[in-house]
Amino acid sequence: MAFYRPARWQKPFAFTVLCALLALPGLMEIFDQSYYIGFATRVLIFALAASSLNLVLGFGGMVSLGHAAFFGIGAYVAAICQQGGIVEGLLAFPLAMGVAGLFALLVGALSLRTRGVYFIMITLAFAQMVYYLFISARAWGGDDGLPLSERMQFAGLSLTDDKVLFYVALGLLTAIMLLLGRLADARFGRTIQAIRENETRMEALGYPVFRYRLVCFALGGAIAGLAGALLANLTGLASPALLQWTQSGTLLVMVIIGGVGYLYGGVVGALVLLLLEEFLLGFFAHWHIVLGLLLIGIVLFAPKGVAALFDKHRSQP
Repeated sequence: MAFYRPARWQKPFAFTVLCALLALPGLMEIFDQSYYIGFATRVLIFALAASSLNLVLGFGGMVSLGHAAFFGIGAYVAAICQQGGIVEGLLAFPLAMGVAGLFALLVGALSLRTRGVYFIMITLAFAQMVYYLFISARAWGGDDGLPLSERMQFAGLSLTDDKVLFYVALGLLTAIMLLLGRLADARFGRTIQAIRENETRMEALGYPVFRYRLVCFALGGAIAGLAGALLANLTGLASPALLQWTQSGTLLVMVIIGGVGYLYGGVVGALVLLLLEEFLLGFFAHWHIVLGLLLIGIVLFAPKGVAALFDKHRSQP
């Protein structure tokens, strides 16, 4: 399994998509469809969260079922900051990333000493521990979650305006994707990919394998924390549901649909899954049946994910 960079033709295509997204809020307001600005923001946020898991899974080869813990922690940190009077996103968002990243560092320091199914179960156990911690914490809302009285600001701009929140989410997603693209070509990126392919050989060459994998895991957790902080502002609530193992499963499904190890795999998977949920739920209450059929189709006809269908001329790093 390799971490594929976008082919040359995809760069102008990505730029075209970015320009279209920049124009989206204005077009939605012209056609009196402002609801879809919020939906598009949700897609961007989950694309960010799925990309963070794709970094851990597709880049580092670590199958984690505890990624929702970092996602939910980021949301709770944002809500706690807002209640504590910190309403500037330039302060709260890095704090959410820092707390989620530190917790991921702790989880990784323990769980990365195991391999295979043991690693999966330990990350799941940590996530469930955090979930039960938050639902039992009455000071943070318990089962009801911790609401935000109002959205934060970002660089002096109020996120109460759906368009501002959309552009902030788009800007942060773009920055993270550029970072991940650069990371794939950097020495760290090439090393972590080599560790994923042959850990024993890299240890024999003298590379600190555990340290590289731990940094990759912590970075993925920090990015998930940023996505959680954005989602808390979108929904106005830091919910314990964000911490459940089912949320980790949802992010994992997004990555599988989009393409494990493809730079835009998480983005494509989030778009496909949320579009299915949005447009099928109104017509078909059991839309998960369609999702199941889609997953079967991907396994049979596109085992590398939807992103692979648009990357026939890919080149491996």
